[in-house]
Amino acid sequence: MTARALDRPVWSSLATRHARFAIGGDRARRFAPDVGPLAGTRDDEPDSLAALAELAVDGALLLLQADAIRLPPSLSATSSAAGVQLVLDTLVDVEPDPRIVRLGAEDAPAMVALAELTKPGPFAPRTHELGEFCGVKEGGRLIAMAGERLSQPGFIEVSGVCTHPDARGRGLARSLSAHVVRGIVSRGATPYLHAYATNTVAIQLYEALGFRLRCAMHVAVVARVTARAMTLQG
Repeated sequence: MTARALDRPVWSSLATRHARFAIGGDRARRFAPDVGPLAGTRDDEPDSLAALAELAVDGALLLLQADAIRLPPSLSATSSAAGVQLVLDTLVDVEPDPRIVRLGAEDAPAMVALAELTKPGPFAPRTHELGEFCGVKEGGRLIAMAGERLSQPGFIEVSGVCTHPDARGRGLARSLSAHVVRGIVSRGATPYLHAYATNTVAIQLYEALGFRLRCAMHVAVVARVTARAMTLQG
């Protein structure tokens, strides 16, 4: 699969490596709600946008793509932002951190709690099933983590990078990100990741780890328009 698949990374992930987590058909898909709100369409054809609207019956969806986001009349964006997508260019040598441990299903509640506190992006009870996750614990408490989310043949996304406020400034995000990157590369895939365009601190960290900017991304939370709202808009 070529890098073009990363233009619509949610769709290409749900249509390939993560098809088992998908709800939807051959035009639009979303992750199961307990995995996360990410959704995507194959293209911007009217049938694809209509299929996307059908996936929003149980709540808001999060869209992430390089193309400008187009919506059917029955959906509206409740928020939107500019993002960036970075792809690993050079594997930077970072000394392994012996404190890093692999995280599993038993750590899911702590992972969700840390994500809710630090807001690295959507993280649901089963998000950890999407790939390998690792973390650092202190006194039995999870204080930092990182892992894998979207996945296509040849590419795996680094995601969920976050550190408890009490443990920031200790280089944990750097060491955990590097650990995840090494694992992805060892499996013959190319790591990539996303960040908000305004998050210059994170972008600088990833560039120092060997990532380069691939393209700008559009991010939006979308939800169904109520019948009353549609009447008012008309």
